[in-house]
Amino acid sequence: MSFTWLKQYMPRSLYGRAALILILPVLVLQIIVSVAFIQSHFEGVTEQMTRNIRFELDYLRGEVQTAPDRASAEAVVSRLAPPLALNVRFDAPPVQPDRLWYDFSGLVVISTLQQGRDYVGTIDLGQERLVVTEIDTRHGVMRVSFDRRRVSASNPHQLLVWIVLTGVLMTVIAFIFLRNQLRPIKRLAAAASAFGKGEVIPYKASGASEVREAGHAFLSMRARIERQIEQRTMILSGVSHDLRTPLTRMRLGLSMSDDPDVRDLDRDAQEMEQMLEAFLSFARDDAAEEREPLDVPTLLQDIVNDAQRAKRPVILGEVEETGPVALRKIGVRRAIENLIGNAVRYGKQAQVSLMAQERTIKIVVEDDGPGIPAEVREEAVKPFARLEPGRNQNRGSGVGLGLSIASDIARAHGGTLQLGESPMLGGLKAELVLAR
Repeated sequence: MSFTWLKQYMPRSLYGRAALILILPVLVLQIIVSVAFIQSHFEGVTEQMTRNIRFELDYLRGEVQTAPDRASAEAVVSRLAPPLALNVRFDAPPVQPDRLWYDFSGLVVISTLQQGRDYVGTIDLGQERLVVTEIDTRHGVMRVSFDRRRVSASNPHQLLVWIVLTGVLMTVIAFIFLRNQLRPIKRLAAAASAFGKGEVIPYKASGASEVREAGHAFLSMRARIERQIEQRTMILSGVSHDLRTPLTRMRLGLSMSDDPDVRDLDRDAQEMEQMLEAFLSFARDDAAEEREPLDVPTLLQDIVNDAQRAKRPVILGEVEETGPVALRKIGVRRAIENLIGNAVRYGKQAQVSLMAQERTIKIVVEDDGPGIPAEVREEAVKPFARLEPGRNQNRGSGVGLGLSIASDIARAHGGTLQLGESPMLGGLKAELVLAR
């Protein structure tokens, strides 16, 4: 049997699920105990006590039936009613059937009193402390009333109250202990989530031994990743910087030459310089940049205006209002410019649009170029990826870092870069998804 349908009704947070695990058994236990108590105490005890009253009513009616006349019957009633703690009257107003809606034990009282006794008439339980019924005799109808406590257990709700109060108290105490155990897990999740967005927040492993072990593992992993990022940045920056000096001398020497054959060499040197700039851009660490509230529609408008001033065929499509979003401005701008540069390099037209969602924003860049086949899109976002032949042929494709840089920036914001096919322009559709 599949319980997949039940998942949509389950809480998603760790606190919610822990509370459900804690509270659900308590509720089930209280319901079972309450039902068993009602079954044994309300029904069993009430039926036994009502049966005793029924025997007394049988005895009273039997004595009244043997009386020769009405006066003798009233004399019998006057003699027997006080010892039996019964209030008996002849010629009283008719009894109206009544019962309080929550008086479930009253059903047992009525059925027990009338069981096998056709002379027991209407029973009135509308008064909490009194039972009123009619007894048919050959001298007329007697209205008999007696204390309700003689047929029902007194204060039966006390046990239920104690069960509920004790359950609530123990649940609160258990939840306090549970919250203390879950707090280190939430701190670990917050630190991991922040590091996934490029932020390093203070974290100290604490809690149970398993949680503390996971915290130490996370700290070790974070330290290794930070060292690897630092080493990558230093290596690429150092190599690019060391190559820039001889490359500059080479271009200077070529510019001073009058030989027309050096144009190809100068073009190669210029392309090498662009490659070095791309390496430096890829190696640059934007994690140190602080997040700031940005008006994303205004940022997109500025980027599109700059691209149009540079004679690039870029237009601004549909832009939804997002409100201020905490982003790294330089990094996001670089990612969008890389996507636009990639779009206009392979297509004749590019369009930028913005969609706002509850937890993310989506910046979409579309073009009318050849696109990227679905089977190689995952490869396309890797560093130095060069796709052949459609998107690279005679187009000055660069070094294959544009999509990789955009993907890294998206991951630093807790998002992702998704590639697809543009339904509007027919080319590539790049979606830069950023977490709010």
